[in-house]
Amino acid sequence: MAGRVEGKVAFITGAARGQGRSHALRLAQEGADIIAVDIQGQIGSVPYGMGTEEDMAETVRQVEALDRRIVAKKADVRDYGALKAAVDEGVAELGRLDIVSANAGIFSFGTMEELSDEYWDDMIAVNLTGVWHTAKAAIPHLKAGGRGGAIILTSSDAGLFAMANIGHYVSAKHGVVGLMRTLALELAPDFIRVNSLHPTTVNTDMIQNAACYELFAPDLPPEERTPDVLKPRFQSINALPIPWVDPVDISNALLWLASDEARYVTGVTLPVDAGALVK
Repeated sequence: MAGRVEGKVAFITGAARGQGRSHALRLAQEGADIIAVDIQGQIGSVPYGMGTEEDMAETVRQVEALDRRIVAKKADVRDYGALKAAVDEGVAELGRLDIVSANAGIFSFGTMEELSDEYWDDMIAVNLTGVWHTAKAAIPHLKAGGRGGAIILTSSDAGLFAMANIGHYVSAKHGVVGLMRTLALELAPDFIRVNSLHPTTVNTDMIQNAACYELFAPDLPPEERTPDVLKPRFQSINALPIPWVDPVDISNALLWLASDEARYVTGVTLPVDAGALVK
């Protein structure tokens, strides 16, 4: 039985680990080859360790273990030239482009009053401009294929409602929704569908770190801020009684949006959020 994206090629940003790696593996399991991009380095305003070259090597190893091809490139989504070169080289090697996952993102904290320009600028540059760059670099290849395509932008529940202490993140993720809707309109004549994903907290390094634990438990001393202690606080966000979802839960939604099962779905904001939006 053929996979749900058999013979297609997917371009994924932030693919070294976390949701990006999960997306690469899930699409590869269903028959896609992968163009994987990651900064593989650190951004100063990000209060946790970001993906590394070793992380990307592990993504490559796992995709190849599924007997799929992968082209992995080091590129910063803030650098359009580097991103375009990575996509162009990947398409030249793999022969086509069908699916785009604009997944790369960062997280940091601060009230609007105290937030520095650096924190604001980095957040908007990665989580909004970087998403635009990803689409912009990919669109000519999707059009050239003449087969339509699917672009999936990773937003957040914070792209649909406000949360205190992460206003720059909320602003960027809301911006992604406006970008998605505009792209959906502009690309519909070419049968390129564009949708956004809106996760609640996902069990990755982006939330499993000391800075995020401090945000959720400022009243506790650092040594008491363990995942088990913090589970009820994370769970308080969601309607379903779970503290966070797993990366594969987002990947399964992305796979559906990328597949022909969603061939007439475009312009939608799809929450995978354990009911956080209705709470």
